[in-house]
This record gives sequence, C-alpha cells and structure tokens, in this order.
Amino acid sequence: MNKDQIKDYTARVAQANRTELVVIIYELILDSIQEGEMCYNNGDVEAGAEHIGKAQAYLQELKGSLDRQYELSGQLLRLYRYVNEQLIATKLRQKPVHLDAASNVIRGLMSSFAEVAKQDTSGSVMQNTQQVYAGLTYGKGTLDEVLMSQDEGSRGFKA
Repeated sequence: MNKDQIKDYTARVAQANRTELVVIIYELILDSIQEGEMCYNNGDVEAGAEHIGKAQAYLQELKGSLDRQYELSGQLLRLYRYVNEQLIATKLRQKPVHLDAASNVIRGLMSSFAEVAKQDTSGSVMQNTQQVYAGLTYGKGTLDEVLMSQDEGSRGFKA
C-alpha cells in the first residue's frame, strides 16, 4: 500500500460509522489479498506471505468483533473461516490457493455491508477528530483536503 492509499484510508476511518468501518476492513482484506497474490506470482514468497498475513489480521479483527447473540454472526464466522483457510493454504503452499474464491466471498459481503452502510445514520465511531473537507482549490485543478478544527487543544484520546 502506498502513502496516498494509507492517507485515504486514514481519512475514511476517522469519519466512518460502525458499518462503514466493516466495509473499509473488507476493502483492506481485498487489497492485501491482491498484493499478496501479485507477490507470489512474481516469485516474492516472503512479501506474499506478509500481505496474506495482513489479510488474516484484518479478518481476525472482523471475527473478534462479531456479536454472537445474533444468528447472522454464526454464518459470517463460517464465511470468515473459509476465507482464512484459503489464506492459510496459500501461505503453506507458498503460492495462491483459491484466492479468487476467497476474494469473491469478501466482495459479496462488502457489497451487502455497503448497502447497509447507506442506511446507517449513526455518527462517526471516532470522536474528537478533525473534520475533513475535500474540494477544488486554486491550484491547477487539483483536489486538496483541508482539515478544519474548532479547538486544536481538545483533540486526541479522552479516557
């Protein structure tokens, strides 16, 4: 992931509600799987395993955040386990193993959660962050982000 992608994800996470965060994590999983597959196909086994490991970490975050009192969480857990099995097989065999199937599962879940996110009117999970405004500025048609804050001194983690 390059610096621009990291910056984009950081801004999105800072403004996202709970459902949007799930969609972002799905995107991160897909990006990691894609980068890992490219590395394996180019013969860079070590980098491929690193990217697949990141996808597993994101998947673990989703598994850990499931609310087990709902029936849907059991179904999601089974899908997450299937994807994780494909990631493990890829790392063990040191070549892509059914990563297309795993990606398809994640894409399907991502599109479903993206629809739910459109209806989710809850506020941002992260409180006390800078508001990000994006728009055209006077610089030769470039899109710049401007951070606005009422009181810089009150930002940060509050215990």
